[in-house]
Amino acid sequence: MRVTFLGAAGEVGRSCILVKGEDANILLDAGIKLGSVEEYPTLDEALLKEIDAVVVTHAHLDHSGYLPHIYSKGFKGPVYATKPTFELINVLVSDYLKISNPSGVKKGIVQQMQHHYNIVEYHKEFGIKGLKVKMVPAGHILGSAMIEVHDGRNRLLYTGDVNFRTTKLLDPAYTERLAADTLITESTYGGDADIFPSERSVLNKMAMSIKETLRSGGSILIPSFGVGRAQEVMLVLDDYMRSGGLPTVPIYTDGMVNKALRIHRHNVIYCRDELQKRILLNDDDPFKSRNFVPVDTVQLRRQVMRGNPPGIIVTTSGMLTGGPILRYMAHMAQNERNKLILVGYQAEGTRGRALLEGARSLSIGERNVDIKLAVEKYSLSAHADRPQLLHFISRIKGLRNIMIVHGEPEKSRQLMLSLGRRYNTTVPLNLESLSI
Repeated sequence: MRVTFLGAAGEVGRSCILVKGEDANILLDAGIKLGSVEEYPTLDEALLKEIDAVVVTHAHLDHSGYLPHIYSKGFKGPVYATKPTFELINVLVSDYLKISNPSGVKKGIVQQMQHHYNIVEYHKEFGIKGLKVKMVPAGHILGSAMIEVHDGRNRLLYTGDVNFRTTKLLDPAYTERLAADTLITESTYGGDADIFPSERSVLNKMAMSIKETLRSGGSILIPSFGVGRAQEVMLVLDDYMRSGGLPTVPIYTDGMVNKALRIHRHNVIYCRDELQKRILLNDDDPFKSRNFVPVDTVQLRRQVMRGNPPGIIVTTSGMLTGGPILRYMAHMAQNERNKLILVGYQAEGTRGRALLEGARSLSIGERNVDIKLAVEKYSLSAHADRPQLLHFISRIKGLRNIMIVHGEPEKSRQLMLSLGRRYNTTVPLNLESLSI
């Protein structure tokens, strides 16, 4: 096999890896990179004609958002993923096309794409022109998977985005009996300082901060990925309210958060057993809590923006690159009683990253908005941290080669150095090709 990196090497975003077998050429992911400038994989039309299939780890746009582009360019091959991944792709990609309106993408392309969907179950091997492929749970978001590719001689394992902690929604990534000659691993939090505190301690601190803001008459803004983090945050907040750890206030949900919540409910068999039992045995459906208030009218949105009554707003996008969060920020950022809580990764070049680095003014639409509300960050990441990545790597049998991607360059480099000389480890560049 030969591996060529068309995106996500030395960066976070536009994940796209070409794997060439003896007879097959497949893409592992086809993502975009959102920021001040939208970036795509380095995949020209000549190369696209050689692609036999695409295998997608999960629905986030940095792994799936290039699909409408390649199908608009005439690609007619199959795309493989789990059932929830396809359902979430339909929501995320449709929203992306509506907001970004990228050039060259045909109208109705999402409907056309669905004719090429091939649903895959976890642990069930399937073939693509001599390559044997299998997907195993990645623990990142609903339906997410790591991908194994085997050509009869060598076995490749690609993590996509991976999480090894139990969450409210999901079990950790599958790590039993994994074997591979070569690993392509993410490194979003692979740096020396990337050691997450216990989730319980983080949540308790966040709850205390939220309580203080609500008591002062302010509202809480939580921008989040519409898929995965948002639902996780909603269930956490609801649990705190049920236990008395937070006052009972409306948890307003806006944007694609609500569509994604319904998809989670319909695919609850992909969630933790505990969550399934709450619904099936105890008639306690956490996805339908009375505390959740969908913002489905302009009038309600205006009321929520006025903070009457104060509440918690969970909406997209997680890095403040677009979506309803910008409307809320434009109206609520100048009230110092309010608070913005960031719960996920903030990529370079995004408004969320700017706020973390101390920006007190943001450009939103055609105006500059002064930031007077408090800004806090609590790591509720769906990615593995450095110790978890190192432990995972140590458990893979027969591993010889490691390729580190999906991380800021310094974090990828630090993860490589921490692995020492036990493996043949590289941090590839985009367009670099390596044989395995």
